[in-house]
Amino acid sequence: MDGAGEASGQPGIASPGAPVPEALAEPVRRVGPGWVTGLVLVNVGINTAFFAPLNVLLGLQATALDPGHKEAILSLVTACGAAVALVANPLFGALSDRTTSRMGRRSPWILAGAVLGVAGLLSLSGAGAVAALLLFWCLVQAGANAAYAAITAAIPDRVPVPQRGRVGGLAAMGQTAGIMLGSVIGFVISGNVALGYWICAAALAVSVVPYLLRPDDPALPRRLRGPFRWGSFLGGFWINPLRHRDFGWAWLTRFMMNVGNQLTIVYLLFFLTDVIGHPDPALGVLVLTGIYAVLVIVGAVLAGPWSDRTGKRRIFVTVSSVVIACSALTMALFPVWPGAVAGAALLGLGFGTYLAVDFALLTQVLPSAAARGKDMGVINVANALPQVIAPAIALVAVKFLGGYTALFVVAALIGLGGAALVRNIKSVP
Repeated sequence: MDGAGEASGQPGIASPGAPVPEALAEPVRRVGPGWVTGLVLVNVGINTAFFAPLNVLLGLQATALDPGHKEAILSLVTACGAAVALVANPLFGALSDRTTSRMGRRSPWILAGAVLGVAGLLSLSGAGAVAALLLFWCLVQAGANAAYAAITAAIPDRVPVPQRGRVGGLAAMGQTAGIMLGSVIGFVISGNVALGYWICAAALAVSVVPYLLRPDDPALPRRLRGPFRWGSFLGGFWINPLRHRDFGWAWLTRFMMNVGNQLTIVYLLFFLTDVIGHPDPALGVLVLTGIYAVLVIVGAVLAGPWSDRTGKRRIFVTVSSVVIACSALTMALFPVWPGAVAGAALLGLGFGTYLAVDFALLTQVLPSAAARGKDMGVINVANALPQVIAPAIALVAVKFLGGYTALFVVAALIGLGGAALVRNIKSVP
């Protein structure tokens, strides 16, 4: 790995011959079940805080505020929240890289992010105007992304390479469980929006406690933190893909796979309504989402350890990318309910495998041990940005390129393109 010194605005690296502090060293000691459990629970809490509002609560509030303009209100609020997420994740990741607290580099930001997220969720429970809805949702996005940036960076900080597939799979399981829990909360609250937000806030607060109670987050020595300069700090977010080719290819392939995944699911409700003619499209979406989520967990939990045992990552990423593309083609070629079920199953299995193994691969191509938080935050942009641009691509495909068949074919082609580019990553087998 290349060192990031003071010129980059990131923490410095110990001088040649000096012992490398644990916070910056490549981990070699396997993490135990207690640490992994804490990691999984943080992911569950963060994703519950994200997806219960996105799936149900914000929509109910938008409807209550102005039924005639609910779509516009929801679009405005979620778009602003997505913009905050795009900035907050790498920003807080970079700040955590420079943190010299006795709690370590990551734990203070998990704590601060959870507190900020809980405050935003509780404030949303009483939001009675569009401006308040927008402000407090952005607050939730900022807090939850601060915690997410820190917990994501903790994996390359603490987990040795031969264990990262397994841990990446379990982290993906926690994310998916949080999404499912968010859907359940939306289903059981029976329109009581305030109660839904209080449950989300409690879930987020409780989820971070087991991780924070473990006093084993390595601290960065103050002598290794370079002076802060705005120019070098902001410039550090640009990672030259020509200098760090494997990182650049890994970012691009992840971006393409997330675009393909989003295109497959963004208009699922309309696809069931307009093409398949499902008698209860909302129930159909719930069933397909359940199938997808279960198989994401199965794929992640099985493929992660398998890639650890073989020591190979690229073949798993390539095959899972092809499976994801095949899910879109299945729905394009068989626009009936069994085709949708098969497509959801393939998408879940492929994406679960992809999430676990590609995450492990990404941690092996980070440019600098001193800037893992910032670099993982830049990687997370490849997760968030497709959520912003995929709806626009989907609209063009459906309206101008031939309808839902064109949409799913475009999704498949983008996914296959991402699969083909994986071979350009040279440093990881």
